[in-house]
Order: sequence, then structure tokens, then C-alpha cells
Amino acid sequence: MLFNLRYKKTNSIALGIALKALFILLLLAIPQGWVLANPWRAELPQAKVLGSGELTWFGLKVYSAKLWSEQKTFDPNSPYALELTYQRRISREQFVETSLDEIKRLFGARYNDAQLKSWAAEMNRAFTDVKDGDQLIGVHLPGVGCRFYNRSQLLADIRDPEFAKAFFAIWFDERTKDSQLRAQLMGVAK
Repeated sequence: MLFNLRYKKTNSIALGIALKALFILLLLAIPQGWVLANPWRAELPQAKVLGSGELTWFGLKVYSAKLWSEQKTFDPNSPYALELTYQRRISREQFVETSLDEIKRLFGARYNDAQLKSWAAEMNRAFTDVKDGDQLIGVHLPGVGCRFYNRSQLLADIRDPEFAKAFFAIWFDERTKDSQLRAQLMGVAK
């Protein structure tokens, strides 16, 4: 009888330890699952949404946007992520061409044709055709460059800080075409 009680007590303790270990493993797996489902989150694990908005063109929704940062306010000198969720089809060529046009509009002759051609090649490598529901997430890493992701994987790692600055200026420069979206993303819209 004494042996039987010790056996039951030992089993009970072992079961308790096993359940606690399983619980801890599950808790550890949740953030990993979040990162696996959103691989860009490894770049900014503590990021929160600062603001969000929509880009429309002649009344048509083009994409919804979210700005993620580990800072409480937008700081272009700190890492951040711009998440775009498309609501219509846009070809890679159209995306690259529009991005280059905006960079030229914002910076004029600051970047020569060779530089712009190099950036066009990088963007062609980074971007794909998108359709309703597709996501593109650009992570700005000051002093390093930027990385582009879709929902499930890294698309491109562009180690050119000047490109990153020029590209993200499309949304965050004071001279952006859509100042309302800029304010919404930065969380300062009235």
C-alpha cells in the first residue's frame, strides 16, 4: 500500500511538471508563430500601429496602409514598417514606374539616371504584381537600407540607405502627394 501511494504521488508530481512544461512551450511558440506568419515582425518585435489610412484615386480604393513603429511617435531615424494591403490589381511595372516618378518629383535632379536605373532594377526584384488582398510590407532600417516582405516571406533586402530614404519619402516627406494619408499614418490626423 505504501508503495502504491508513493507511485501515485510520484506520477502526480511528474504529470504536474509535464503540464507546466507544455504550457511554457505553448507560450513560447505563440510569438514564434506570429513571426512565422508575419516574418517582418522579427525586425520590429515590439512594434505597434502608429496610424492607418487609405489611398484612393478618383474615389477608387487603391490600398489601405498602416505604419508600425516601436516608437510612440513617428521618427524617420528609427526603424519602422509600412504595411500596404492592396484593394485592386497593380502591375509590378506600374508600381516601379510610379515610385520612380514620385522620387523624381520629390528630389528633382538629386539622383542621376544611373542611380534611378539601379533603383528600378532593385524595385523590379523586390516587387510583384499585386491583386486585391495582397500585402507588401516595407521595413525601413536607417543607416542600412530596407527590406520588403509579403505576408509569408522576405522578397528583397536592399542595402542602400539613400534608396530607403527616397522610397519611403513617397509617403512620409512633407511634400508627399497625399498629405492626409501621411498625417493618418503618423497618427496626427485631425
